[in-house]
Amino acid sequence: MSRLIRFLRGLLAACVLLGAPQIAAAAKPETYTGLIGDVAVGGYDVVSFFQGAPVKGADANKATYKGAVYLFATPENAGKFKSNPAAYAPQYGGYCAWATAQGKTAPGNPKFWRLVNGKLYLNYDAGVQKKWEKDIPGFIAKADANWPGILK
Repeated sequence: MSRLIRFLRGLLAACVLLGAPQIAAAAKPETYTGLIGDVAVGGYDVVSFFQGAPVKGADANKATYKGAVYLFATPENAGKFKSNPAAYAPQYGGYCAWATAQGKTAPGNPKFWRLVNGKLYLNYDAGVQKKWEKDIPGFIAKADANWPGILK
């Protein structure tokens, strides 16, 4: 192995070791927004879930809550959200409800949602949602106990 390759491997190992404490110390954001941008719930209008038909929001109708941007289909829905964001924002910051119950975080997907006792819950995918639906009250209790500590 050439000296250059050994040097580069050593440099890479040092970078990983020195960067690890900083990575481990970084907390996850309180609201899941995906990998790009700061838009919550995949750009869906969270008020529309409570109206029975989730739809995408528009940039023209937006509000900021807990470090994330929420988009709305109408100015009226944006107004409802702004007057009481906690009533409409998804539980666990939009992270998957089942994963939160397991003490982990995973992206919540607005295509796999459920309203329970007037609160919006998201799941990762159809398979995870099926698991979550087997004991919704139990998983909510576990997730509530884990939230927001799992973000650290």
